[in-house]
Order: sequence, then structure tokens, then C-alpha cells
Amino acid sequence: MADGQRHLLPAFSNPLSPNGFSSDQIAKGLFLNSLLTHFVASQPSSVPETSTTPGSASHNNTRGMYGQNHQQGHNTRINGAPGRQQAMPMLYNFQQSAHPHQAHAQHHQNIQQDHSGAGILGHSAFSSGVLPNASPFSSNNLQNGHASTPRAGQTQQITEHWAEQLRLHKEAERAHATMTEQHQPHFYARLKAAENRGIGGAALTGGETGPSVDGEDDRRRPWSLEKTNKRQDWYNLDMSGQGLRVLAAPLFAYEFLQELYIASNRLTFLPAEIGRLRHLRHMDVSNNLISELPPEIGMCTNLKSLYLFNNQIRDLPTELGSLYLLDMLGIEGNPLDPSLKQEIMGGDTKSLVNRLLLKAPVPIPPAERKPIIVQEDVSPNLERVKILTWNILCDKFATTTLYGYTPPTALSWDYRKQRIMQELHERDADILCLQEIATDVFRDFFSPELAQDGYKGVHWPRPKAKTMSEKDAQSVDGCAVFYKASKWILLDKQLLDYANIAINRPDMKNQHDIFNRVMPKDNIGIICFFESRQTGARMIVANTHLAWEPTLADVKLVQTAIMMENITRLAEKYARWPPLKDKKMIQLPLEEGEQRVELPEPAPSQEYRNNTDIPLLVCGDYNSTYDSSVYELLSMGRVAPNHNDFGDHQYGSFTRDGVEHPFSMRSAYVHLNGTPDELTFTNYVPGFAEVIDYIWYSTNTLEVVSLLGPPDRDHLKRVPGFPNYHFPADHIQIMAELVIKARKDKKMVQEPDFGSVSGDRRG
Repeated sequence: MADGQRHLLPAFSNPLSPNGFSSDQIAKGLFLNSLLTHFVASQPSSVPETSTTPGSASHNNTRGMYGQNHQQGHNTRINGAPGRQQAMPMLYNFQQSAHPHQAHAQHHQNIQQDHSGAGILGHSAFSSGVLPNASPFSSNNLQNGHASTPRAGQTQQITEHWAEQLRLHKEAERAHATMTEQHQPHFYARLKAAENRGIGGAALTGGETGPSVDGEDDRRRPWSLEKTNKRQDWYNLDMSGQGLRVLAAPLFAYEFLQELYIASNRLTFLPAEIGRLRHLRHMDVSNNLISELPPEIGMCTNLKSLYLFNNQIRDLPTELGSLYLLDMLGIEGNPLDPSLKQEIMGGDTKSLVNRLLLKAPVPIPPAERKPIIVQEDVSPNLERVKILTWNILCDKFATTTLYGYTPPTALSWDYRKQRIMQELHERDADILCLQEIATDVFRDFFSPELAQDGYKGVHWPRPKAKTMSEKDAQSVDGCAVFYKASKWILLDKQLLDYANIAINRPDMKNQHDIFNRVMPKDNIGIICFFESRQTGARMIVANTHLAWEPTLADVKLVQTAIMMENITRLAEKYARWPPLKDKKMIQLPLEEGEQRVELPEPAPSQEYRNNTDIPLLVCGDYNSTYDSSVYELLSMGRVAPNHNDFGDHQYGSFTRDGVEHPFSMRSAYVHLNGTPDELTFTNYVPGFAEVIDYIWYSTNTLEVVSLLGPPDRDHLKRVPGFPNYHFPADHIQIMAELVIKARKDKKMVQEPDFGSVSGDRRG
């Protein structure tokens, strides 16, 4: 546990403990917390009243948590326990049924169910003492009115949205009066306590963010269920009405918080660390002394309501435009720029957010991703191969609904495709493995553009294209492999249609799980077999894109097992593949006016005694983290038949005997684990940043020399997610340079009379 979390540990007991709260107290959900006790006790007895320039939360070392004359012991424990002589924040837990932790949704992404009953301020007045279940910041209760243009001498019509704004402003003022005049802090925790019903022990899942999108081609995040089953009993923190001058740094270690109440204090600024609270859905900062918002507020992309009533804010940062889920921005009671205020008065919060997004300037480019040397003193006689893999985000999936935090210009395909091509050109890899590349895009853009750099390509769309009209099929995405034709000759290429292979296996074709779970997913893989023009070394390259759903961990495992099963079978065939008789005859077409360059005499084709002797590279988007069965199978070579990811599903020999493959494989980027250059993500969107793309290599035949380093971490502190102007897809590309190890038993292939290799297998 981090030091910050140790200091901020919630002060409520285990419900089963004899020393814990009574059942009646638990039912009320009223818990006091010693969150500030440590900090109050450590502060000087008196704190100057002079204001300090806003800065980071580290200023806490010199400024007290309370004003000099603030009374710190005015409240007693609400549940009847003896009073404590220090003011402390109150933690309260919502009934867990209000936020079931489901599997996710979104391009690879999912929305946590809206806390429709989790709002603090309902439509009833405070005097009623009872809150309805409806939340004022639920999308169901925020009607987007349309402004009517006022005529001369006429009063502008009030929209429903602005009327709701004024109502919420009044409620915020009443709450402030209650806390200041009646000396009752923790107003919101008290108000909500009547609706709490005990402690739920649901897991905090990282996948409960982002908008839910219906349709066959939902683009969602592969939220790792294995990593998110830790118990989390509270998601909300009320620190209102305590006279706070600064927010203590350890608060921001509570990255799971979904609601934060810091209203009616003496805060003059929000620290940049607020951007760490990326799960926040509601934040109330009303009735403080804040004059500006930090740009890092744009990192809190899950916010649906942000109340800033009665502060001193004159302008809003353009980063606020990233809050694409925001339904209510409370700005009444601020000396806000009239044009900004008019935008929300005449329109709504969404129109203001969109305006800020559109006017956001192009940010300063990040530092270049540097190559990281893994192996030095590599013999210059060994052949090198540089391979890159990248999910480029198909245009039809790049919608404003899913990527609303991205400026429209940066999200447009015309912009993104040029940035993608620019990066591919700069990386200058020998082999490119691309995912989510549509048929027409492959044919009309990537093939001709990459041909200028000497690439030839192989592409297959997902099988659904076969069921569509010719026109519609052109937009179906798939996988592609491009290779430098001056270095490599394509000997063979194979499509892996996982669903079709599975339903035709004798041990699976009659099992319900194959038809109900595997067959509906039309993921594919590509296997290519190459030979080096210069050394005669041969190499197998696989590229795949697996299912995204976390609830289909068994399907991902089955798809990976089928891929490795086919690589094993094909490698046995390739080990017996006949030699190329005359490589010099396999010439590349020349461009107009280009002179043919004489290349050195190519070496004869190399011989391989068995399938594991051939260098193997397996790349792609696996939608699986390091703790998945997919990772286990590829790295360990075996998964047991009773693996948890199989569950109670039946998949023939896979669930009877287990899954295994004969190759010794390793992920290229494990060489950076535990170093400052460790790759911590390949997919970066709000609420999800994990490594799910890999370059696997056979350790007995290949050795990593260098790797493309991670993105600039400082740049990411204000970047809520990709794509953006500098990262044109929601995944980043990863690239490794390897050498083909020298072989002690290296022999050349004899030339039996197999006849000539068919021309369609050569590149």
C-alpha cells in the first residue's frame, strides 16, 4: 500500500468484526473517517491568514488544512458515538446495486452504469430532508434546451438547461448556508445517508468508463477482469464545509473515487494532481475562492457533473473540452467571460464543451520515442530484421461518440492517415503488421503509399466481408502484412479464419460453446513465410487481432490456440519447403526512369530440420494483458485444460487435454520490464492504459537488439487518451530489431526435383 493510502485509510471497520459498527449503524451508512486527523495533528498551531500563490498539492507542507480561526471540533459522530474534537471527512457508501460492475463497452470501451440514484441533490428542496432517487446530473434529468434569439427590448427565453442550472445553484447556496451558519460540515454525506443500505463488496472495475454504444461493431476496451476483482467498499468522499485551504496530496491516491465533495471551503486553487482522479463522475467545488481551473481537469473525462458555483472563475481552460461526457457544468455565481456564459445559457453544457474542444490549440509535440539498446556487441555478420506492429484504428470506428475527447480535426481520417503514414515512413521497418485496416484503405492508400518505400503487402478482411455486397465489403477491416521486397521474398501466405477452423474441427463441431461463443466472432490471423534475398534465411511472421470482450477470455484462448496449432502445422510444412533455384530471376519492377542496381550474389536457401528451427515472429493486437491465459500460452507453451479462463465451457481437446505448442517464445518488450523505460501501455484511452499488443519471437533462433521506447510520460500528464494530434490511433506502434542467431548445424537446402515453386507464392 502506498504511503498516501496508508495515511488516508478509511476509518470503518469490517462489518463482521465484533469491534465494528453495529448493524443499525451500517444500515445507515454513516461512517466518520480519520482522513484529516494525521494532517491536522501535524500542522502548526496557527496558520497565517495571508493568501499564497496557487501551486501543487505539495504546498501542504507550509499551509495548514484549516484557516487559523476555523473551529475543528464542532461536530460529533452522527451515529451516536462519543464526539471527537476534530473535524473529519465522512465516507459514505452507496448501495452497490446502483453500480453493478459489468463487462465493459466502447472501442474496446464500456460505461459504468450511471449512478441514477447516487446523486446528492435531488429535485426536492433541502427542507424536505428526503432525496428522491433521481439525480440532477443524470442524463435523464438534463434536458438540452435550445436558445431563442432575443429581440430588441425582450428578455431572452430561459432554456430548460439553464433553469436546471439556476435550481442547482440555489441548492448549493442552501447547502453552504447549512454548513457555515449551522456549523454542520459533511452536508452531502448526511443528506445521502438515508438512502444507504449497508456496505456492498463489489469489485472496482476499471472498465466502467466511457459511453456505451450499441451495434455489431462496438469498439470496446479489453478490460481485465482478473485484475479488477479487488474489494472496494466506497467510491465517494465528502470533505465539504471544513475550511480547507489546500487539498492534501495523499487524497489523489484515491484514484477509484467517483464522487468528490469539497464545497464550502476556502480553496483558492485545485492542484494539478486532480487529473489523477480519472474515475470521477461528480465533483462539487462550489462556494470556494477558486479563480482558475488547472488544465489537468481535462484528464477527468468521466465527469458527468462539475459544480463550480460561487467561485471567482473568469475563464475556462480549453482542456475542459475533453470532458465529452459532461452533462452539467455549474458556473452560476462566477464572473465568467460573458461569451462563455452565453454559450451555456443559450445552449447547454455540451455546446460549451464542444466550443472549448474546437478552439483548443494543437499541443506542443512530445519528445521523440527513442530506440533503446537491449543487446550490444552484436556481430555485424548476423542478419537483422526490424518488425513493427500497430492497430491503426479503422476510420469507421473513430467516431465522436467513442472518442469525444479528441478534437474533430485530429480524429478525421484525412488527418490520421497522413500521420500514420509519416510514422511508418520514419520507422522504416522491414516488416509491418497492421490491424484494423479496411480493404479499400489497403488498396487505395497504404499499398501505393508504402510502395514508394519499397513495400509489398498482403491483406485479408474479416470473414463478414463475404456476406456483404461488393461495395459494403470494401469498408470491412482486417489484418495486413507489408514487407520490404528488396530484402525479403514472400514464399507463402495463409489466412486463419478462427471461427471457420473451430466449427470444422472433429472434436469441436458438435459442441454448443463453439457455435454460441466462438463462431459469432469473426477475428482472423495471417501467416506469411519469407526468405531473405541475401542470406537465404527463412522466417515465419504471424499477425492477428483477437476478440476484445473480457467476458470472452475463453474465446481469445481458443483463437490463440488455433493460431499456434496452425503455425506448428505450417512450420512442419515449411521445414520441407523446396529451395529457390534462382533468386536473381525474382526481380522487382522498376519505376519509370529508375535504373536497376546490381545486388550481390544471393545465398542459397537455408535448410531447417524441424518446425522449431525456423525463426518465428508472432505479432498483433491480442486484447489480453500479461496476466491472461493468452499470455500464459504464448510465453509458457501450455495452458491446462481446467484453466479458469475456460470456465465450464467445452472446446474439445483444448478442455480435455489442454493447449500447448512446441516453440520457445518471449515477448520482446519484457527486456524493458523493471527499467525506467518499461512499456506500461500500448492502448491508451480514458480509464484504460495497458499493454495488449505484442511482438513474440522464438528465443532459440532470434535475439532482440533494440526496441522502440515508450511515449513521453510528461506529455501524457495532460493527455486523457489517444488519438490526438500527435498519436493518430488509440494504440501506439511497437517495434523491435532482432538478429537471426548463427546456426552451428547450418546447411543449405539440396535441390531435389520438386519442380518450380508456383509464381503466386513469391513476392
